[in-house]
This record gives sequence, C-alpha cells and structure tokens, in this order.
Amino acid sequence: MQQFNELKLQQPIFKALQSMQFEKPTPIQAQAIPLALEGKDIIACAQTGTGKTAAFCLPIVDRLLAHPQKMALILVPTRELAAQVTEVLKDLTRFTPGIKGALLIGGMSMRPQMDKLKRGVRLVVATPGRLLDHLERRTLDFKALDILVLDEADRMLDMGFAPQLNKILPYLPKGRQTLLFSATLPANIEQLSARYLTDPVRVTVGSVSRPVEKIQQSIVETTAAGKNETLVDELLARKGSVLIFARTKARTDRVAQHLQKYGHSVTRLHGDRTQGQRNSAVAGFRDGRFRILVATDIAARGIDISHIANVINYDLPHVPEDYVHRIGRTARAGAEGQAVSFVTPEDKALWRAISNFLGKTGAPSVAFMNDKGRPAKKIEKNSRSFRKKFSGKPRRPSQRKGFASRPSN
Repeated sequence: MQQFNELKLQQPIFKALQSMQFEKPTPIQAQAIPLALEGKDIIACAQTGTGKTAAFCLPIVDRLLAHPQKMALILVPTRELAAQVTEVLKDLTRFTPGIKGALLIGGMSMRPQMDKLKRGVRLVVATPGRLLDHLERRTLDFKALDILVLDEADRMLDMGFAPQLNKILPYLPKGRQTLLFSATLPANIEQLSARYLTDPVRVTVGSVSRPVEKIQQSIVETTAAGKNETLVDELLARKGSVLIFARTKARTDRVAQHLQKYGHSVTRLHGDRTQGQRNSAVAGFRDGRFRILVATDIAARGIDISHIANVINYDLPHVPEDYVHRIGRTARAGAEGQAVSFVTPEDKALWRAISNFLGKTGAPSVAFMNDKGRPAKKIEKNSRSFRKKFSGKPRRPSQRKGFASRPSN
C-alpha cells in the first residue's frame, strides 16, 4: 500500500484524512491497516514515532461506521497518551458525528464520565485503573464490544497494570477483534497476547529495540554536582524545544526551578501533579508557550509532539530499553533530532548497560563529548581517568566564555 486511497475506507474517513493532510502511510500503517480491516488479530511492533496510533484508529473508525451498533475500546498506559489518542480520533471522526466517544482516565472526576456514559458512547479510550472502576460500578458494559486495542502494551506491563488487565478481561466478549501495539516484544507480551488474542498476525517494522536513525546521539561527561551547570550550557548551545528527563518527581521539580532562575520558559510533568496541571504542561509545551519540559518517565511513552528538537537525559534511565523510548520523543514522523545524556562517574555501569543494549540492536554508535563540547573518551574503557578528570568542582557557566552568568536569588 503506497497511498491511503488504495484502501477501501468509507468516504467520511477519506475526507478526514484529506483534512489532516494524510496521503502516504508510514510502514507500520501500510502493513497493519489492511490486516486490521480484514478483521485479523494483530501483534504490531515498531519504533516510537512511526505512526502506530493512526494504524489502529483508522480501522476502528471504519469498523464502527460499518456496524452502527458496535463499540470499540482502546487501552493505554498513561493519561497523556490517552488524551493524544483521543485527539487523533476526534480528527478522524470529524465527519462522522454519530460516533460518540468517552475518555476515561484517573485524576478527573468520575461524575462527568458517568454522565457521558449514560448518554451512550461507542468509542472508549481509557487507562486500566479508571476503566476497571467503571466496570466494577456497572456504569459501563461491553456487550457490544467489537474491537479492542492494547496500545503501548509493554509499557502497561512495565507500569504494573497486569493485575488490572486480568480483571478487565472477563468483562470483554470473546468474539472480538484485538490489536496489540508495542514498541518492544518482551516475554511477558507473549503471555499477554496468549490471553487476549486469537491466532494473531505479527507485524514488525524495523528494529524494535533501537532508536530511529535520524536521532543524533551524544553524551556529556560531568559530575553529580555539576549537572545543573552543564544543563544550562547545553540549553544555551541548542536550538528548538527541549524535553529533559529526570529520575524522580522531586528532581524534576528542582531542575525546573533551577532553570526558571535563569529565565528559561519551563514547565514540568510528573505523577504528583494534578490532571489539570499535567494537561496544562503538555499543552503549553506543545503550543510553544514553554520551550522546555522537564519530566519523569511518564513522558517517555506518553508524549507525541512533532516539534521536539532535543531530548536531554539529565539522569540516565535504569532500564536500557527506556533510553530508546526517551530519545524516541524526538525525530518524530521522519524529522531529525538530537539526544544528549549526562554521564557521571557513578553512572558508568548504567551507561555500559545502555551501550551494550544499543550494540546488540545494531544502533549507531554514540558520540562522547565532554562538558566543553569536545570529543571525550568512553567511560567504560577509561573510568579511572574519568573519575580523576572530573573529581574537581565544575566551572560555572559564568566562568566559561560565551555563557550566561548565574542569576541572583
């Protein structure tokens, strides 16, 4: 399939695709959509940023148009991802007003969701915990469910949603189509697919555990005490929007506060913020009111913003696969992007694990830079000299030529 018009989609969908300026499908869309339209169960695996959302949303809308009494359910791991899937569905159903939907996520009042469900919906996008709340309260049933999507299934399992998924399964009819989409295929995905899918067709596009090729990767050697100063230098040296990953909620807050002192337009995203605050942060970052978003790994899978030019790993992830998902927030939909990771002497084991993981997947090598932007030696091969070289107090930006001075408190 080279063009969307080769598919036997119904006219309202073609009209929506034209308004969205969708002409050529991505590889995952070209392979998955025809199989989904045939009614087959699918296990689809592709890198982040390759168009997986449209690959399952298109068949869903087509199915609901063809069967006016049927329903569809899309399960996702995070509230942010649920909101983004909902936006794609709104675009695809703009010429099909008869398809009403509901967004069922935590952090929001149950009452408005219950009221919407009472009025009748045919399309539900939900996180597992909140969906289970509605099912147990009997405010929602899936007797008419025709198609189920498990999006970012590996992330749902990583986040500990397996117990909720096991409780949701009995509420779903057996005679349904199930589409499972994932960025990786760990062993527990096989167990999940065995429970939810029937004779699934496998679709894999590219290497499922490596970054897209248009991401320029590098590291900066620094120290734990010098990270904030190094971060300011990196932001001044880079153009475009920046997504910064920190390891904990508290560190996310501290990094954001530090950057605000320098006058940067920055917002933050983590699990302790209210849903309204999270929505506002993502919206502000998306529309350019904030150049910088500092986030925990909640954003590693839940953010799909095409203009992210840079990803900075202020803290390295503990799981190598998460590195791929983090930097996959840039270079979306064929664009180019840059990813830089801060590596301290204490991080050498983490970075070695990430490097080994990338090496096994055949990913391009990462450029190693010091805090002056010059090539640096790999720490796993020269850790003793690395510790010695960076044991002293790092220089402030004000002591480096061309960089801004520290703001007054």
